[in-house]
Amino acid sequence: MGERKRAQAAVALGQWVEPEEVLARGRELRAAVSHEAHRKVPLAPDRPSVVEFLDASNEGRLPHLVPLRIGRMLVSPFAFFRGSAGLMAGDLAVGARSGLDAQLCGDAHAANFGLYGTPEGRIVMDINDFDETLPGPWEWDLKRLATSLVLAGREGGVSEKGCRDAASDAVRAYRAAARHLAEIPFMESWNALGDESALSKTKADDLMDAFTKAASKARKNTSARVAAKWTRREGEHIRFVEDPPVLSRISPEAAQSVVDALPSYVDTLRESRYNLIMRYSVSDVAFRVVGTGSVGWRNYLVLLHGNGDEALVLQAKEARPSALAPFLGAPAVKHEGKRIVHGARLVQAETDILLGWTTIDGRDYIVRQFRNRKGEIDATTLKRDDLDDYGRLAGALLARAHSRSVDPRLLAGYCADGEELDAAIARYALDYADRTCADHEALVAAVRSGRLPAERE
Repeated sequence: MGERKRAQAAVALGQWVEPEEVLARGRELRAAVSHEAHRKVPLAPDRPSVVEFLDASNEGRLPHLVPLRIGRMLVSPFAFFRGSAGLMAGDLAVGARSGLDAQLCGDAHAANFGLYGTPEGRIVMDINDFDETLPGPWEWDLKRLATSLVLAGREGGVSEKGCRDAASDAVRAYRAAARHLAEIPFMESWNALGDESALSKTKADDLMDAFTKAASKARKNTSARVAAKWTRREGEHIRFVEDPPVLSRISPEAAQSVVDALPSYVDTLRESRYNLIMRYSVSDVAFRVVGTGSVGWRNYLVLLHGNGDEALVLQAKEARPSALAPFLGAPAVKHEGKRIVHGARLVQAETDILLGWTTIDGRDYIVRQFRNRKGEIDATTLKRDDLDDYGRLAGALLARAHSRSVDPRLLAGYCADGEELDAAIARYALDYADRTCADHEALVAAVRSGRLPAERE
């Protein structure tokens, strides 16, 4: 491209618009779809039964791990909820839509907000699961978060009023964060981080102890610790130690397929990371079972040997089509791993520097650091006040995530004067939590009757 064309491209940016005009557009959308409209919990007219849903969602999974998936979902309604994003997506698709789309997490329940380390060594909290990410109505993520808070609170013994307050306050914090982001410089809103300072900003100070404890554990959660606990030296090589069914060895042929896919993964990294990753060599590959929603998909751990005794563990996780895709009219993508990586890079304020994608034996995968100083705050263990604070923090983080793909001024305009929105989505969350409890009871009945196999860990 010549100098003149480059100069023309450089100035071909968005046309500047008065902030009030953008806010007004958001208010116009609210006039068309009111806050109250989000209270209703319509169910898809062709909604599958729980057994039908699970049969369909188990297609393509490793058959011997399907009973383990069912067993994990049996634990509680919240556990069922974590594994049924597609079921809720079908119900959300027949509900009210604000008319504003953002890059969705797609599965924004309370357990998918976690702590992890930035390249600079800071511990931040953000959305950490993007298997279902797609552009879609921002309120889908918020309704899923609010419902998950109710279910997590119920599991932890929080009163119904406490659960409702947590859901309502998550929406209120989402609105407040959108308003704040709409008022500050674009660069400042883009780079906002969910570190400890976010607790006071969202009035979640009661959560400080839980955050501090989780951050302390996260700082120790590294590849070096994984290597110390899960590997042993065998001659000149370091190998994983089996711990079935969670961690198991694979055939030499399968391991070679994973190794052969790494060069194409390296090609997806940003240029500055290429020289870094190429300094490592592969020591071993193993199979590891992953979380509730992904049990049965293929997932490998790759042990890399670095400088001296240094170990780096990468995770190669099978990437499947988003469960939301059928309900959003999303076109087919060329590579599901690339979809997930691009979604994460767009939504997260700080993304794993080794996040990329590849193809193994014709299947799409994402590749990332396995233990990047990751930690969690288990929402099911929180008391009422702490659950309320957790909801506020997660709601604010979700607004920040959405604001990277949709103008926060549009969000703020739609959400303005939104006490009715707080109440509407809180009511939705309570009602949909009841629906999830009924679905969970149907799962329990199906397992008792022998219709579905279940295996406890």
